[in-house]
Amino acid sequence: MANQTRTHQDIIVRDSRSTLDRDHPKTGAQMVKVATGVAAGGSLLVLSGLTLAGTVIALAVATPLLIIFSPVLVPAVITVVLIITGFLASGGFGIAAITAFSWLYRHMTGSGSDQKIESARMKVGSRAYDTKSGQHNIGVHQQHQQAAS
Repeated sequence: MANQTRTHQDIIVRDSRSTLDRDHPKTGAQMVKVATGVAAGGSLLVLSGLTLAGTVIALAVATPLLIIFSPVLVPAVITVVLIITGFLASGGFGIAAITAFSWLYRHMTGSGSDQKIESARMKVGSRAYDTKSGQHNIGVHQQHQQAAS
């Protein structure tokens, strides 16, 4: 008889376990997903640790070399940066000059976008006029209908 008596806590624990098991049963596919995730995450964590260790070792080896060769490396880096900046600026100014001359040529010959802009302005104006007159005609038509009734 003592074995059959259950406490309130035992019943709650039993019911909560069965509810959890019914709501989220562990299937074989879920176990495979978990195992795959743990394996992939673990291997990536190991690789990141090895990469960090290799970076620290490389920095420890390279720092004395950088300090020894810094009188040569710093001016070399500055020179390379100035050369690259000069080439990029030259290319940018060249493209700007070609664009300006192209616009000037098209403007002088009259084949530029000014005609396109004027044409677009005229189309927008005519659409606005059509819309305005269309609304006016609708209003006049409605007035005629109201007068007839």
